[in-house]
Amino acid sequence: MEYYGDRLCISMRDLVDGGIMSEPNYKQLAARGRFDVVRRGGGSAGCYALVAVDSLPQRYQDRVKEVYPGGAQARLEGWIKSNYEVDQKATAFFFSKEKCGVALPPEKAKEYVTNASVLNTCIRLYDRAATAQKLFGGKYDWTMMAATIEVLRKHFGHTLPASTLRFRKKVNEYKANGYPCLISGKFGNQCARKVDYRTERLILGIAILPNKPWNTNVLELYNSFVTGELDVYDPETGEMFNPDDFTDKNGEPMVLSEATITNYLNKPKNRMLIDKATMSYTAFMHEVMPHMHRHRPEFSLSKVSFDDRDLPRKLKDSRQRPKAYYAYDVASDCCIGYAYNRAKNVDLVVDMFRNMFRLLDRQGWGCPAEVEVENHLMSQWRDSFLRAGVMFPFVRFCAPMNSQEKHAEHRNRSKKVSIEHKNHVGIGRFYAKSRQYRTESNKVFDEFNNTYEEKEYYTWDELIADDMRDIYEYNHALHPNQKKYKGMTRWDVLVANINPMLHPLDKATIARRVGEKVGTTIRRNSYCRVAGEDWWLSKTEAIELLAPNDYKVEAYYLTDEEGKITDMFIYQGDMYIDRLENIGTFNTARAEQTERDEKIFVEQRKKISRFNKYVEDNAIGRVGVTERDTRPQTVEVEEVAVPEPETRETQEYGLSEDYAARALQDL
Repeated sequence: MEYYGDRLCISMRDLVDGGIMSEPNYKQLAARGRFDVVRRGGGSAGCYALVAVDSLPQRYQDRVKEVYPGGAQARLEGWIKSNYEVDQKATAFFFSKEKCGVALPPEKAKEYVTNASVLNTCIRLYDRAATAQKLFGGKYDWTMMAATIEVLRKHFGHTLPASTLRFRKKVNEYKANGYPCLISGKFGNQCARKVDYRTERLILGIAILPNKPWNTNVLELYNSFVTGELDVYDPETGEMFNPDDFTDKNGEPMVLSEATITNYLNKPKNRMLIDKATMSYTAFMHEVMPHMHRHRPEFSLSKVSFDDRDLPRKLKDSRQRPKAYYAYDVASDCCIGYAYNRAKNVDLVVDMFRNMFRLLDRQGWGCPAEVEVENHLMSQWRDSFLRAGVMFPFVRFCAPMNSQEKHAEHRNRSKKVSIEHKNHVGIGRFYAKSRQYRTESNKVFDEFNNTYEEKEYYTWDELIADDMRDIYEYNHALHPNQKKYKGMTRWDVLVANINPMLHPLDKATIARRVGEKVGTTIRRNSYCRVAGEDWWLSKTEAIELLAPNDYKVEAYYLTDEEGKITDMFIYQGDMYIDRLENIGTFNTARAEQTERDEKIFVEQRKKISRFNKYVEDNAIGRVGVTERDTRPQTVEVEEVAVPEPETRETQEYGLSEDYAARALQDL
């Protein structure tokens, strides 16, 4: 018998040769339509007629079962084949490392998908009692099912067990645990664990002891514990671990090999946890912890990053390294601000800001849209000019000790490796892996035992001049992304891609935050004297902002590289008053006056004329004053006749009368 489509069939020759019916009988029943001929015979070679077994009259079906007892098995096999469906959820599970917990080879994943699909079909048949009764002729026959599964191995290539009991066990495990029970133990299944969870945590606890033991030491300590030679406890709770909890099924101490210890300590998950417990915060963050992935901005000055560093070479006088502070444009890598000092202090940062703003003002560029700063020296201005919106629209304070976050850190290294190492001697690290970048020093064996000789020392002017030349060369070297900026230097990229949405420089705020400050007084309602020169108010109306009876102000000014004052602003407390102008003075002798003197004379006359106009426009109107007469005035009153009162009897009381007695009488 065989299946044609989804129906169990028997050939005409098997019916006749098996003695179930004669050939004339077959032809007569077929002509009358007493059974279904699902396929006609004849035609191509090997094509024979097939009759559906379930369409035969009952007496012939009984004869088929007697003559061909394997028919039930064939029916079961045919039903499974026709109802088999690939489990798509199993496909998604076994081909996904995240879902199944292990990266399976493609052939293994395909095998497990097939096993799950076959089991789904068997469980579906088990749940359909009517179909099972029809196929098995009674109750669910596990023996027949297991035999059928063995036959289906050649059709689907599954690896389910052929034994009836093992097959039933696998079905129950699959129903209880799902897909994971189909994964072999060698692919990370918990069934393959040599040690349990508690033992693994004990090994890891020993591995993170403060002295950071080697793997062999971990094994020695573990063996000493399970044999009772060593006590192990939890330092947080004080709980003592019991060696009896770490035994095999026979009650003997769990014996582990050095290879087992090494395998468990080197599991990626455990390695990460051990590093977290034994490494410093900085080392763990830079070597183990995931980091952010980012790309550069498209426009210059969209983001500027600041950072300090020590110059690599030392001074002759102090044997110390000069301190430098840099500002880098993130898009172009250009250094757009720098300053130097013998100490890492506030003056170093302020000088760097001044240098950067001088460049921006000289080039006519706007204020950077965002700055990226570190916490050490910048945190004191977190609530003042480094608060977002005060001077810069956006401010980013980088996490402490996280050098990989600041773009300026990477630019410092790039400048040092590409420019400084090429131009100077002794640039590198004594612990560098590359011998070209490794520096060496001779140790001085004195009583301190920590002094090293430097091959050469330099003056302050030499080191600063060298670094400024290195900055210029660095800025005018080719941009590292030549695929995008072919043939363009860092400076070319900076100039060509200035962000068009930048805010203009607010020089008043800049001067107050990073400029020079001096106290002064407004004189003659027109000027202040600062640094030996007279600075005029831009307009007379500015005096309206002064406090009553107070002409004292604070002058904040910006200077250029030569120290010459370029911009002057005055404040009174937190109140901005005005921007001052240095008109200059003119030669009073007409015979010696130049064109510049004449121009200054005109500007001063304009100032005075505006002052006079302001006074005239706001002139106070005069009023007349007369003395008020406060003497009392006489008023004539017309005489009026008062009518005589009517006469009535009244009781008069004399002064000598006894009022007490009179009162008693009235009662």
